[in-house]
Amino acid sequence: MTTRKPYPSDVSDEEWAFVVPYLALVREDAPQRTHQLREVFNGLRWVVRTGSPWRYMPHDLPPWEAVYQQTRRWLKAGVFEAMVHDLRALLRLTEGRAPEPTAAIFDSRTLRSTPESGARGGYDGAKRKKGSKVHAAVDTLGHLLALLVTPADEQDREQVSELAEAVQEATGESVELAYVDQGYTGERADGEARAHGIRLEVVKHPEARRGFVLLPRRWVVERDFAWASRFRRLVKDYERLPQTVAGLHFVAFACLFLHRAISIMGQVHNTL
Repeated sequence: MTTRKPYPSDVSDEEWAFVVPYLALVREDAPQRTHQLREVFNGLRWVVRTGSPWRYMPHDLPPWEAVYQQTRRWLKAGVFEAMVHDLRALLRLTEGRAPEPTAAIFDSRTLRSTPESGARGGYDGAKRKKGSKVHAAVDTLGHLLALLVTPADEQDREQVSELAEAVQEATGESVELAYVDQGYTGERADGEARAHGIRLEVVKHPEARRGFVLLPRRWVVERDFAWASRFRRLVKDYERLPQTVAGLHFVAFACLFLHRAISIMGQVHNTL
């Protein structure tokens, strides 16, 4: 193990024991490996948490090129999606729920463009900013199910088919109902959701209330977006490719759910 002073973003021993089977695409002693896999993962966590450019990575972590290249391999292999889905099932079981949900919440948030992503950005008239939209589906406990990224000028209802398909693929066709806002209204969106076995239920704002209103069901996905914003790499769209934006969201949620799962398992161990 390294003797450097640890960063707050470093993976713990318990967390590492859980994630290493997902991350070890080749053997730990493979001849092409020149840096500790754990340290490479720590480098990725540091970048996502702090929002730093790759080339500004501290010198006591592996070279940024090594961390970046390994991150590309991990994202291409879908290891963080697999990690998030397994953690979701584990956390649902600890809550006394079935491992796969029957209901979901769909929503989106807009990330402002940067010089790296501006060429593919669109203008979101409602939010009055140019950037990308992150369309997410979570279960009723806030566990991420699926996520896709589009220019910000694309309507939420236009993404229903792709998002519903991804949700059913991730859950084994278990989701029957999705709570949405009024941006998902329309016969086309409803028909595309039903084609994947999902019924849309629109949660509307109370007409008699003004200002911020905590909406039933839908507040869960808004909380997830707030969690994602604590990872500074996800505050704006800093990536050249939309697939990277989506992949780094899965990295962030894997870190969040992993920490929660390890904490719960520690509490259970202490009571035995």
